[in-house]
Amino acid sequence: MSPPPDTDDPLLNAPIRKRETLADQIYGRILELIAAGQLAEGEKLPSEHQISARFSVSRPVVREALARLRDDGIVIARHGIGSFVRRRPPQGLMQHARAGDVAGLMRCMEARIALEPAAARYAALRANPRDLERIEAALQTMETTMRARQPLHEADFDFHMAVAVASGNQVFCDMLNATRPVMLQAISVAQKLTSAGTSERIEVVLAEHRQILEAIRGHDAEGAGLLMSYHLVQARQRVTDQERKT
Repeated sequence: MSPPPDTDDPLLNAPIRKRETLADQIYGRILELIAAGQLAEGEKLPSEHQISARFSVSRPVVREALARLRDDGIVIARHGIGSFVRRRPPQGLMQHARAGDVAGLMRCMEARIALEPAAARYAALRANPRDLERIEAALQTMETTMRARQPLHEADFDFHMAVAVASGNQVFCDMLNATRPVMLQAISVAQKLTSAGTSERIEVVLAEHRQILEAIRGHDAEGAGLLMSYHLVQARQRVTDQERKT
């Protein structure tokens, strides 16, 4: 017979709110504890059985939450042993986003990584002077506000939307608009973490955007796609890695 769940375990003490996706709540609960240092790097998480029993959810739901944490580089699975904390996200992450929302924000990043490199490639092939002016204007606003440590998440969104418009494919624009609320929230969290960091980190983020624009301006379709992909992957990692300085 399996032992009863440890009721002193901080992971297992708070009730689940049924209004939210169960896997996202469990993801958020674990992430919050790791960010707060209550589950340290290298520490073993409670078993799937313990988590599922405490929250009255199925083990597949727990596995889904743990799989997402693995995808985001937060935990690592060791076959036959269990899941362990791989790295700690910035503690400031929990100041700018509700724990239960973070999983959704990271899935938004996944979708963007799949979509936006293609938009950037087509933008490099099709952008006209007006498109380039629109991208440049958004970037200049980003540069001014981020260097002043007063970032506008709308300017970042406008940059990426301007790239989609420059692709000449309305479907890219429609897809970004469809995810605008969660995309703006994800951008806001990333920018707040960046603005609280070093000047070097801010300049790295701006340089990533500038390189995308220059590749589009130079009609380098392959380069534009690769640079957009690189930027989004780096942005995702900056949100989940406490040790990441740039």
